[in-house]
Amino acid sequence: MTQKILVLPGDGIGPEITAQASRILAACQARGLDVEVEEGLLGGAAYDAHGEPLPVETLEKAQAARAILLGAVGGPEWDRLEDLTKRPEKGLLGVRKQLGLFGNLRPAITYPQLAAASSLKPELVAGLDIMIVRELTGGIYFGQPRGIEERNGERVGFNTYVYSESEIERIGRVAFEMARKRDKRLCSVDKANVLEATILWREVMERLAPEYPDVELSHMYVDNAAMQLVRAPKQFDVVVTGNMFGDILSDAAAMLTGSIGMLPSASLNESGQGMYEPCHGSAPDIAGQGIANPLATILSVAMMLRYSLDAPVLAERIEGAVGKVLDEGLRTADIAAEDTRTVSTAEMGDAVLAAFEAL
Repeated sequence: MTQKILVLPGDGIGPEITAQASRILAACQARGLDVEVEEGLLGGAAYDAHGEPLPVETLEKAQAARAILLGAVGGPEWDRLEDLTKRPEKGLLGVRKQLGLFGNLRPAITYPQLAAASSLKPELVAGLDIMIVRELTGGIYFGQPRGIEERNGERVGFNTYVYSESEIERIGRVAFEMARKRDKRLCSVDKANVLEATILWREVMERLAPEYPDVELSHMYVDNAAMQLVRAPKQFDVVVTGNMFGDILSDAAAMLTGSIGMLPSASLNESGQGMYEPCHGSAPDIAGQGIANPLATILSVAMMLRYSLDAPVLAERIEGAVGKVLDEGLRTADIAAEDTRTVSTAEMGDAVLAAFEAL
């Protein structure tokens, strides 16, 4: 049965990088992938066209799609919008919430060709392969009450960090299952020494553990986890944590790999429907210059094939093509070195496509 894919180029460099990923997706179609691809507007581009960061038409397309490929949203031209509900990021949060995309998978992989590009010593990051599983639809980003109000003659801002047992259990099972497919080690990150919400988080993780006797469960406070990521990152296999902690730790882990421009991500719901996007942002400072790195977006297509479209062979072919291009010494500006050749966004797309076809 033909499955639908929705491409949301978004803002900034989003249209440039999704254009290259879409070429790889078309090559997969030519090799038998039975999908129908359409585009939609999200974020600032949607606000400019429709006055809303998540138009009804886009949401309907997203609900009908098996998988969504997103570029990036946001930019300084929309930061001054006084109505916070109209800002581009609200469109992204809206898709996640409406589709129930609670499970965020963010791999931090150091390609051997890029170990020297990391901010850490190559021996600390060579062979690094961490999967961070972040809960995406709960926690302090969505908790109520929240707001800014007058108290005792001054303005006070407040947010609520809240998780239910069912939310914790749901993301916990995703993480345990992921660990089973890897090195069978799971580290749950919390702040159970001071936050009641994460005391409950730890209790639920401990309750799940007997169901996965083959997985070694450990716990770590988030401040220590941040330190350990830059001290000895290869001690981690799968990390599971809440929304805010996961947001911070996954970006820190991304920089261990040499460039956030290399890292894809997946956000899944309980049915396997997913949104796939690079971990980097919209990079408005380089938009339109043709120098953005499309590899994270291309690798997001590989994740889409693996987790939503049940096409692991094509996923491996894409990943192999990216590795081959890196072996050839081709780099976009963010990962360039003295002994490599710097190429444009489109040239990198050309090279990956050629390598994909040759495999």
